[in-house]
Amino acid sequence: MTRKVKIDNIAIGKRIREEREKLELSREEFAEIVELSDYYIGQLERGERQMSLPVLVNIADCLHISLDYLIFGKIPTSEGLVCETQDIYETDGKLSKINDLLKKCSDKELELISKLIKTIIPYIGKN
Repeated sequence: MTRKVKIDNIAIGKRIREEREKLELSREEFAEIVELSDYYIGQLERGERQMSLPVLVNIADCLHISLDYLIFGKIPTSEGLVCETQDIYETDGKLSKINDLLKKCSDKELELISKLIKTIIPYIGKN
């Protein structure tokens, strides 16, 4: 007996849009990064189109989200459980070093750093 999995294109599109907006990218900017038309991205975000696996992987990679989160709205944790959110933070010291540096910054510097991070995140790992 095979189990059918229903793919909810509207929910996937909503997650794409939410994650794109978190990075403060316009639809046009995001489309340029993933090398697709902004019209096609709009169709995906509205759930009107189903994307191919390579497009799905590229979008997840550019948004720095897992495929599990993009497709099902859930991500696996280290305990093997599933969470409803993508906001899981490490506490292994990497972030604490960055936080220590950020604590020394002014509000204006923090705003600039935030903009820089949001600008480069979609390009990290793309070659």
